[in-house]
Amino acid sequence: MIRIENILTPGRALVGVPGGSKKRVLEQIAKVLGGDLPDLDSQAIFESFIAREKLGSTGFGNGIAIPHCRMPGCTSPLSAVLRLDTPVDFDAIDGAPVDLLFVLLVPEAATDEHLELLRQIASMLDREEVRERLRGTTSGQELYQAVMDIQNGR
Repeated sequence: MIRIENILTPGRALVGVPGGSKKRVLEQIAKVLGGDLPDLDSQAIFESFIAREKLGSTGFGNGIAIPHCRMPGCTSPLSAVLRLDTPVDFDAIDGAPVDLLFVLLVPEAATDEHLELLRQIASMLDREEVRERLRGTTSGQELYQAVMDIQNGR
């Protein structure tokens, strides 16, 4: 089973990311992931996220969004976590603006793994104390470490 700590790197945990709009945030996510994937174009990643959002918002409630998509050419799942400097409207189910994003990019064929990772992320972020802890971080390194600690029950 794939776990979040196997697909998230310290360089993909970002704090104080400028918000602006849902589209701008997705663009920034695509650049972060595209920088780690020489075979994938950040524009193609961005378009995949936009296409996924058109099917229904990945705004999960409580200021959380879990943008995710399948990506041709992606060979193994990748994750990123971002804390925005200003919450943005993400068309979330509860209408609350989003300031915490957990991103998942998976290979085109990875259906079971994809669902399992989404389940792990959603159940982790469902807990108030987890959200507060993540929102209290002041650097990408601190955010990354918080996710690792939470994953390992600390």
